[in-house]
This record gives sequence, structure tokens and C-alpha cells, in this order.
Amino acid sequence: MPHVIVKLWPGKSEKQKNRLAAEITKAVMTTLNYGEESVSVAMEEIDPKDWTEKVYKPDILGKPEQIYKKPGYEPA
Repeated sequence: MPHVIVKLWPGKSEKQKNRLAAEITKAVMTTLNYGEESVSVAMEEIDPKDWTEKVYKPDILGKPEQIYKKPGYEPA
């Protein structure tokens, strides 16, 4: 605990995904004070044609109370 799931379009290299997982792990450890042994990170590739139905509608529009960073630019 915690377990972070990143949903993304296919096409990123294993090196990029491993680097992202390492950065997320580091951020969780620093921000939430968990040890590395407590953090897990998964990558779920979603085809662009399925993004609206599988991610945007259910996870973004359907759960607004869980969104801490909305898609798009948010001025400071």
C-alpha cells in the first residue's frame, strides 16, 4: 500500500515506463512517508480508440471527487 495505476496509450518504451514507475515510487515515498517496500506501480495500456469509454468517462468524468489533477492546463 499504496498501489498506483497509470493508464496510458501504448507506445512508450519499457525504459520510459520503468523510469516513470521509479519517479512515482520516489514521490510516494517522499510525500507520504512510505518505504519502498510498501509502494507498487502498474501500467495499463489503453488503445486510443478505447480511451473515452474505458478511461475518460468512467475514471475522470465518473469519479470527479477522486481527481486531484484534471486533464488539461490548470493555471497556478
